[in-house]
Amino acid sequence: MTFTSDSASTRFSGTFNYSNQTIDAVSSTIAVFKALSVDDQLAVLWYAYTEMGKSITPAATGAARLQLAEGLLNQIKKMSHAEQLEAMRDLAGQKNTQVSRSYGIFSANTKLAFWYELAELMAKGFVVPVPPGYQISRDGAQVLQTLKELDFGQQITVFRKVVTEMGVDPLAD
Repeated sequence: MTFTSDSASTRFSGTFNYSNQTIDAVSSTIAVFKALSVDDQLAVLWYAYTEMGKSITPAATGAARLQLAEGLLNQIKKMSHAEQLEAMRDLAGQKNTQVSRSYGIFSANTKLAFWYELAELMAKGFVVPVPPGYQISRDGAQVLQTLKELDFGQQITVFRKVVTEMGVDPLAD
């Protein structure tokens, strides 16, 4: 049998299409997430971590050095609820603040763990919770639904990309 590029593309098109679909699902979820308002981004993280947190946590904290984030988490816990909300908005909005710069030095896994721990602190009342009656936007709800439909690896890829881009890298120009 002669092996040509045409026969290879026909034979393996299913594999490549699946890969493209996987990449597209992850990329489109990230793109829609980034287009959300800062408050909806925070709400998606909150709901995702509280609803899917049990599966996210082992991947996030297993390799993370959470002790590096504990100082920043403790600093946030000492703030008023208004200041806590502003700090989270600054992180998501990539505003150049002391909190955002401190967060910016964390590794991707530490950032994943940081948001998980922040969600835990919110659930326990140490950090400002999502306001009662808060209604996430239609696009925010769609991002959440899409996240639920992704497989675990895709979910982690989305979360890693999203939280890695938050904050400000203090070493950047």
